[in-house]
Amino acid sequence: MHMKIKDKKLSFFATIPLVCASALPLSGCGSGDSAHAKDTKLDAVNAVPVETARAMRSQISANFSGTATLAADHEAQVSAQTSGVLVKLFVEEGQSVKAGQVLAQLDQDMARAKVAQAQAQMRAADASFNYSDKAIQKQLIAQKDFEQAKFNMQNLRAAYEEAVLNLKFTTIVAPVDGVIAERSVKRGNLVQNGQNLFHIVGMDPLQAVLNVPERQLGILKNGQPVTLDVDALPGQPFVGEILRIAPVVDANSGTFRVTCEFHDKTGNLKPGMFGRIGIVYDQRADALTIPRAALVEEDGETAVFVVEKAADKLAEAGQKKDAVKKPDTKVVNGTGDKPAVPSWVAHRKSVKVGYSEGDKVEIRSGLDAGAEVITVGRNAVRDGTSVQVLNTGEDKQPAQKSDEPKKG
Repeated sequence: MHMKIKDKKLSFFATIPLVCASALPLSGCGSGDSAHAKDTKLDAVNAVPVETARAMRSQISANFSGTATLAADHEAQVSAQTSGVLVKLFVEEGQSVKAGQVLAQLDQDMARAKVAQAQAQMRAADASFNYSDKAIQKQLIAQKDFEQAKFNMQNLRAAYEEAVLNLKFTTIVAPVDGVIAERSVKRGNLVQNGQNLFHIVGMDPLQAVLNVPERQLGILKNGQPVTLDVDALPGQPFVGEILRIAPVVDANSGTFRVTCEFHDKTGNLKPGMFGRIGIVYDQRADALTIPRAALVEEDGETAVFVVEKAADKLAEAGQKKDAVKKPDTKVVNGTGDKPAVPSWVAHRKSVKVGYSEGDKVEIRSGLDAGAEVITVGRNAVRDGTSVQVLNTGEDKQPAQKSDEPKKG
């Protein structure tokens, strides 16, 4: 009885290898799908999330920009040219004036009295000279007396002209067009000769001086258009032009002076305003451009990371093409049916850049139109890194291969 039981145990253990051997091919086949699913899931987990932008053809301009303070083309400090009491004021601060316009009036009584006195003395001298002139012709007086009479006449005539000029100076007039920026005197004040009365500032045109690097010296020209954006007037660009360019470069700063001029008929621009000036000196209508954020500067080289479709692992293993799952098919990942994460890879490409404008950069070589470049997350990837594109909207999705069907 014990022998039979022992034979049955041996027979049972002898059949185990056969069962295992027959099960090996099935488990081996199942393990391939399981490995691929694990690899796909691992790639999806390890993929670096990024955002991309498409390289496209667009217009770009080459420009220089700088900051400057607006200054008046002309201004004048109006000072008294004679003494007297200020009796009338005709203008106030902020008022526009024209050259020759009366600004204030000094008391004229004393000036008129001096004119009358000088005129009487001049007439007496003229009469004395006329007598001496006739007498010298008849040799009735000495030459010395004639010369003295002539000198007195000329001296008193000059005194009369000075008195007339002082009377004219009692009327204060504007020497230039502009706006009264400051009034330094009040009515009733005793004004002294040389005292500052008004400050007039010209409002049109206004000028701004840029200090431009010397490499731009051969590019900028007189008459080129410029634009001005003022901090005090946001959203109101003003157009002007280059008025003159300094012919020398400052040795200390390596810059030269460029004077720009602006005519503002609205009167919104004011001297002293701070603004940003842009000068466009070249344009390209069909340049290949990408966002500036896509550029990577490493080891003195400029590059970008381009996102491309990764090769399917099953295709690399030699399986049939119909076994390859498309990115939009559904797979089971243990939590229910969910769309498979597309597998994208970042590739580093060296590029040569050209002009830049705002956040847009021209690519001269190294990149094709339609390529998707990483703009967000580029510092976390290297050549060959798996990435997950987070952009929303088809226009921002990575470009599909030509042999893949287009989504409807």
